[in-house]
Amino acid sequence: MSESFYLGVKSLHVIAIISWMAGLLYLPRLFVYHIENKEENSIYSLFLIMERLLYLFIMTPAMLISWMTGLIMMISASWYQAGWMHFKLLLVLLLTLCHFYFGYYRKAFIAGTVQKNSKFFRFINEIPTILMIGIVILVLYKAF
Repeated sequence: MSESFYLGVKSLHVIAIISWMAGLLYLPRLFVYHIENKEENSIYSLFLIMERLLYLFIMTPAMLISWMTGLIMMISASWYQAGWMHFKLLLVLLLTLCHFYFGYYRKAFIAGTVQKNSKFFRFINEIPTILMIGIVILVLYKAF
């Protein structure tokens, strides 16, 4: 792979990661406001729209691009043999599970079946941050 192509893939990867993380950090926060305003029909409906657009048109494409570009870089640099990469992949897999878990709650809001309170959504809002910190440290130090 040429260096120019690699840098293009890496740039796209960083852009996608930033977009995906922004969504992973914002969607649970929307859930907090959503649950705190469940009695207001117009606000409830507005949150449904915001959550749908964020999840389907920003977060999911960004996640897919992050995975595709990450796998391209991992294979081209033979990082799949490195211990740090195995742990990083585990953390990225957990981040992906967070993505789908948030998607589950988005659908629960649509169905009106959410039984959780705002404290719960404040708590799960921290999980992507913790995973991101681990991923960044692994990538920058490439040790382990």
